[in-house]
Parts: sequence; structure tokens; C-alpha cells
Amino acid sequence: MSQMRQNIPRKKQVVDSYRQGIIVEGVYRQTVVIRSYEVGPDKVATIESILNLLQETALNHVWMSGLLSDGFGATHGMMKNNLIWVVSRMQVQIDHYPIWRSRIQALETASGRNARGEVMEIDTWVGASGKNGMRRDWQIRSQATGLVFARATSTWVMMNQQTRRLSKMPEEVRAEISPWFISKQAIEEENPIKIEKLDDTAKYVLSNLKPKRSDLDMNHHVNNVKYVRWMLETIPEQFLESHQLSSIVLEYRRECGSADIVQSLCEPDEDGLFDEVAVDDQHKRRITVLHGFSLASGLLEANRLVEAFNQSPFSYTHLVKIKEEIKNEEIVRGRTTWKRKISSMTFPA
Repeated sequence: MSQMRQNIPRKKQVVDSYRQGIIVEGVYRQTVVIRSYEVGPDKVATIESILNLLQETALNHVWMSGLLSDGFGATHGMMKNNLIWVVSRMQVQIDHYPIWRSRIQALETASGRNARGEVMEIDTWVGASGKNGMRRDWQIRSQATGLVFARATSTWVMMNQQTRRLSKMPEEVRAEISPWFISKQAIEEENPIKIEKLDDTAKYVLSNLKPKRSDLDMNHHVNNVKYVRWMLETIPEQFLESHQLSSIVLEYRRECGSADIVQSLCEPDEDGLFDEVAVDDQHKRRITVLHGFSLASGLLEANRLVEAFNQSPFSYTHLVKIKEEIKNEEIVRGRTTWKRKISSMTFPA
């Protein structure tokens, strides 16, 4: 009855007209438009919106494959063995953020940007990750220009839904998903950076965070996208106004339930330690140098300024954990990298 109600395909589908999706050589491609509720005050898509889109297209890929059973991305073989997917690691690199409304109307027609929101194509595919894991990759690009907005990769493992313990991949499940495996990668990681554990001496700490009912997913634990929100809330508002997230790496440790009390820790990385006031003063001084110089000299200095900001990203290390008197269990470790917003640079009149 549940499958009839959800209209879950029992066979592979090539075209999904309802979701504007197609499958081409194992890759699922979906066309999406950025909505007004998916952007922030600057009218660009938020990192949470991007992560939600990645999650949605992944589920739609399984749906179209004909393998989806009555579960959160679980195949028929997984349901027989009482297994579910859980993400263990995720990395997202963002080169450009999709917009909801173009700031420069003249560019709107030339670039093919929709008057209401960016029209994007999201590709997603899967591959093997060790003996018992699965890798899923994504690429987000402009439908009109082909400009790549973001790339992402993730590693998934199986968990027993009752015992909440990790499980090996049954052969029947491997037989289901292995024909869909593709070797290409959206992000190649030769030497993944180890994320160090933080303690209560971290520079920024938010305590007594309580999951809301709306934070829970279909598996009855906090959706992994919500952890990112807790991480970003520890970063100073002044920094967020002038900087833009360029990459994020997440290492998941355990689940978080509705009754857990959560603490979010954040520490600027040693290589990216900075004095916000000093950075602003240096920025203003370099802009002021341009005033009164020749155009050629000014352009050269401006190019160097932009290049300096691009080459010197700021990084933070994050930890979201359950706060208890006896033990503090880690939920997720994270690392965020940021670059200065070009739009926040003020030039003299």
C-alpha cells in the first residue's frame, strides 16, 4: 500500500517528467530552479539549500533506478536485511553560488539567467568505496552557460536499522547497485586532510543546542544538513557578512536524536588565524593606494588584491558533539574554508 501511495517504480526509468530528470549512462541529471526560500539576504543560495538539493537528487537517482524500496534510499535487498544508508564523509567545493535574482539586469538576458532564479543541472552518480561502502558524487552547473557552480563527493556505509551498528554489504545488495557504479570522480582526494578534534577550550562555543522536531528525518534522527547550520552559527557575524564559504568537509561520527543536548565548537585554523580588524585595515589601505595612481597601475594593484584574497582563504575547524556529564560523544567533525566576497570590497569614489 505504501509503495502504491508513493508510486515507487519497480523498474528502471529513463525519464522522469515530474522531476525534470533523466538517466544517461548511469548518471542521473535533474534540472532545478533556485527558489526564493533557498537563498539568504544576499540573494544567493545558502549552503544548506545546496546540501538539500544534493540529498534530493541522490534519492531521485535511486527512485529512477527502480531499486528504491520503502526506505530512505534503501534498495529492496537492504530492506530484506533491515539496512539503511548513512553518510560517513562528505566534501563540497563551491566555486560560484547560484542566485535567485540577477543584480545586473543587462547580464540576465546575455547569460541566460532566469528572472526569478538560476536554472541549474545537477548530475549525480555512484561508485565503489572499499569493500562495503559506496561513493556518491555530484556536479552542479548552469544550464545556460555550463558554468560549474559546485562539486561534491561523499562516502556511504550501511547500518542495521534496529541495532544501529554498521554492517557489511550483503551480496544481493552488491548485485543490485554494482551495475550502476561509475569510476569517474567529481573531486579527487589523494591525501584527505585529517580534521583534528576540538575541546572546550575552542575559541567559539555554542552550548545547550536542542534538536527541534522539524530537524528529524525519516530515520528519526537529526538530518545531517542541520549539523552544518549549528557549525556556521558559531562563526562571528562580522566574518560571515564579508566572507563566503568555498569548501566544507564533514566527517560523521554518530547519530543525534531528539533528546540529545548538543554543543558546537569552532576554532580558526593556525594557518588561517587572523585579526579581523587588521584584515579590514589592510584591505582599506590597499584600496586607498589605488586612488591617484594611473589606470594601469591601479588595475595591476587591484588584480593583485583580488589574487591575494583568492590565494589566502580562511579556515575553521568545527566539532558538533553531545554534551553529557559522563562523556561527550562526537557527532560530526568539520572543516570550512572561506574566501572574501568581492561584493564586500569598497572602492573610493
